[in-house]
Amino acid sequence: MIHTSLVEKAQQGDEQSFYELIEPLQNQLYRIAYVYVQNEDDAVDIFQQSVIRAYEALPNLKELQHFSTWMTRIVINCSKTYIQKTKYTQLTEPQQFDSYAAADQSTNIEEGIDLWQALSQLEEKYKTALLLRFYQDYTVKEIATILELPEGTVKTNIRRGLQRLRQLLKGAYIDEWVQSVEGNH
Repeated sequence: MIHTSLVEKAQQGDEQSFYELIEPLQNQLYRIAYVYVQNEDDAVDIFQQSVIRAYEALPNLKELQHFSTWMTRIVINCSKTYIQKTKYTQLTEPQQFDSYAAADQSTNIEEGIDLWQALSQLEEKYKTALLLRFYQDYTVKEIATILELPEGTVKTNIRRGLQRLRQLLKGAYIDEWVQSVEGNH
């Protein structure tokens, strides 16, 4: 839970308070960037760029209690901008993906690779919704806030993204995985 007094101090230029806000979010924000660009160095650059943007824009944040969702939105936007600028399409190496894929508890790394490749092929709106829901464990309501979309749209994007994954994978293990995650939303 973000302490709004810490956000207020950071808004007034207190760098230590800003660091205290960012520090517990670092890993989560880095992972979001990593999932988009699949490269450790680029993900670090995006994270750092996001922190700078956030620090500069912090005085404009009106809903202080939503600092973490606001910060997540900045990372997503920086990641998308980076991809557009570089036309980044490289897939991650399987052993690297396995260590970052929190939602894939499978012991069969081939399944994880297939899932990642299929996820990478999804339209941006579906990929983003699925990444936030199942890799970052955000609720539909939190995703709606982050993406500035109605909750119904987020639910539709998650459902259609899962359906598209099923089509792309056509394997028994994806049906099992989809059923398990559909029961959790």
